[in-house]
Amino acid sequence: MARNPLNILDAKRILVAPSILAANFAELGNEITRVQKAGADIIHIDVMDGHFVPNLTLGPPLVQSIRKSSSLPFDVHLMVTNPKFFVKPFAEAGADHITFHVESADNIEDTIREIRSFGCSAGLSVRPKTQADKIIPYLDKIDLVLVMTVEPGFGGQSFMPDMLQKVRTIREAIKKLPKNIHLEVDGGIDTKNVFRVAEAGANMLVAGTSVFRAPDGAEAAIKQLKSVQRFLY
Repeated sequence: MARNPLNILDAKRILVAPSILAANFAELGNEITRVQKAGADIIHIDVMDGHFVPNLTLGPPLVQSIRKSSSLPFDVHLMVTNPKFFVKPFAEAGADHITFHVESADNIEDTIREIRSFGCSAGLSVRPKTQADKIIPYLDKIDLVLVMTVEPGFGGQSFMPDMLQKVRTIREAIKKLPKNIHLEVDGGIDTKNVFRVAEAGANMLVAGTSVFRAPDGAEAAIKQLKSVQRFLY
């Protein structure tokens, strides 16, 4: 299967990754096509196991069914206790990139190797209560860091501004490495806080409600999010 891993995208560009968690699931294929035409760079797919977080979402069959709806990279975020178990089925379903949590139960380096064995790029995520120093030792082994700016488990939550210092700390650590590493934020991202997010150092913006349910349409919302390029660290 041909891949579009995220490490081929420029980490010095603002990239918008609409989260399908906020889409109309009755029209999911059309919704994905809509945001692609509106200027999205990536499709973000939240996977929850009902154990690591208190919610249960979609599985590999759904990812496989929507793969034909978009040529954009599929960014799968595993909010699960045992991510290594899920790597193969999601990769085979069409994932291009897989992010898992530093707080998960599986061995981190083994899971990264498993992700790479399928030709996918690999990322690590941190929950709000987890300090930046838990993820920094793995930066040279991954392609993306995802900082959760809400407590993972549900969409539509309010942005936590105290997470910006964590973003800054991780960005400073990334700058010391000669590597293309994306810094992604997820949770309550919209036009009101995106300037501070970009200034703190995030270049990849997961936006669910603010894109899929934007009152002026997805194209206008994505254009506004990308307008902060000049503020990017």
